[in-house]
Amino acid sequence: MQIKWKDEYSVNIAEIDKQHKKLFELAERVYTMANLDDDYDHYDEIMDVLKELKDYTVYHFGYEEQLMDKYGYERTEAHKIEHHFVVKKIQKFESRDVDDMQKETILDLLAFVSDWIAGHILKEDMAYKEFFNSHGIY
Repeated sequence: MQIKWKDEYSVNIAEIDKQHKKLFELAERVYTMANLDDDYDHYDEIMDVLKELKDYTVYHFGYEEQLMDKYGYERTEAHKIEHHFVVKKIQKFESRDVDDMQKETILDLLAFVSDWIAGHILKEDMAYKEFFNSHGIY
């Protein structure tokens, strides 16, 4: 299953959609790595995508949380807890013995990123769409 952006993923907020598209691009890189069938060492690539995923996720979550705090979104604390969990999970991937478990790591990361897109972006983030739109945030 490739991880491609579709219009149905839009939260109708241009900046957040742009950030989500970037997260989809990172997920697609993970998907591509998971489907490599070679005997090459991909340690550096895996570590690079993990770092970029963590850094961009922290940036994106900060942006969302700032909007939530500013406009008094009622599910802000629950959303922050989920965000915290995602960052910790990515950090756990970074602390693995990635060098000896490259294929397992990338497959586990792919499963995690796919579940996160389905569970967080498509459910939790969709829940704030109307709220922000009603406050003139598009």
